[in-house]
Amino acid sequence: PAPSTGKAVVAVYGFTDKTGQRKPSERMANISTAVTQGSEVWLIKALQEVGGGTWFQVVERIGLENLTKERQIIRQARAAVSDTRELRPMLFAGVLVEGGIIGYDSNVLTGGAGARYLGVGPSTQYRQDIVTVTIRMVSVQTGEVLLSVSTTKTIISTGTSMTFFRFFDMGTNSLEAEMGHSINEPVNYAVRVAIEQAVVELIKEGERKEYWQFVK
Repeated sequence: PAPSTGKAVVAVYGFTDKTGQRKPSERMANISTAVTQGSEVWLIKALQEVGGGTWFQVVERIGLENLTKERQIIRQARAAVSDTRELRPMLFAGVLVEGGIIGYDSNVLTGGAGARYLGVGPSTQYRQDIVTVTIRMVSVQTGEVLLSVSTTKTIISTGTSMTFFRFFDMGTNSLEAEMGHSINEPVNYAVRVAIEQAVVELIKEGERKEYWQFVK
């Protein structure tokens, strides 16, 4: 439900990858990061959409330099044509929403199962990864950390295959065939879901601490 106090103006300066993790590889060193480096996009979107857009009014801070330059251009253009209209002041935030991706654990759980009868049978393998994010809300006036929450999301990868193995001609020839497919849950989706859940938990925690109340 919506808050009884109305929308809070919040600013997001960044939401960084603090894991330092690279994509898992069993064969070679991988320079690609394991998680997205632009997760602040998901945080801003989650803040804007939570509760049907009734909770937070997000102001631009990540591209603040570009925004400031554009406002300066407007002022100069108006001055050149003697336009006396004042440019509306920018909104200032009452709270900052900060945090980051603090954990990416790969191969937390691995396993599989399979069976064959007369050389024919299926097998299944799976792998579990976990991503952890944390979000905190900070008062601009006092610098106090008002709220802090952490959430985790499990990433499951599975593979299924069918194997056929037979001997022919008194054991002198053999035939083996195998087919299968793998399903890997996107890490980017897992990060997005974890951030959205963290925003929801942040609101619930704020209600428990009586920073706001739900409209009844």
